Amino acid sequence: MYIGEKVRLREYRKEDIPLRLSFINDPELQKYLVADTPYPMTLREEEKWFESISALGDTYKFAIETLGDKKFIGGCSINDVDWKNSVATVGIFIGDKDYWGNGYGTDAMKTLVSFIFSQMNINKIRLTCYSFNGRAIKSYEKCGFKIEGVLRQEMFKDGRYHDKIAMGILREEFLEGKY
Repeated sequence: MYIGEKVRLREYRKEDIPLRLSFINDPELQKYLVADTPYPMTLREEEKWFESISALGDTYKFAIETLGDKKFIGGCSINDVDWKNSVATVGIFIGDKDYWGNGYGTDAMKTLVSFIFSQMNINKIRLTCYSFNGRAIKSYEKCGFKIEGVLRQEMFKDGRYHDKIAMGILREEFLEGKY
């Protein structure tokens, strides 16, 4: 559907469910995605999630697929759209660890940001991540996101409190390449 330099954002397919389930249940990935106490997702819960996906409303879900070998490696989404104020909230994960740190997540996020600004007439995109996820923060900054705030000690994980980082990018920054 939407093509970057390394990845394609496409619809989720039924055959993605088993691999997505293994990604979501990976303890290392859960550390970055789940603020609550991690608990394994069941196949039935994942199937229900898949059945609930729709382009209607204010959420949009995309599978991330590599361009070369068309391998499903993760997902990204527009989780909430505030149409009145023209603000969208996004999220992303790369589940296949072989693709961590190789620019696939950055390319997927740039592709998602481009889609939002060019197709949805949104003025601002926002996201949050945790302070211990330095790789994600660096990737988001490469995409033009700026740190807008820090929610101190917002999450307790692995015996410690961690900050939640709020980041955002404005349409004008994206269009002018101010990053």
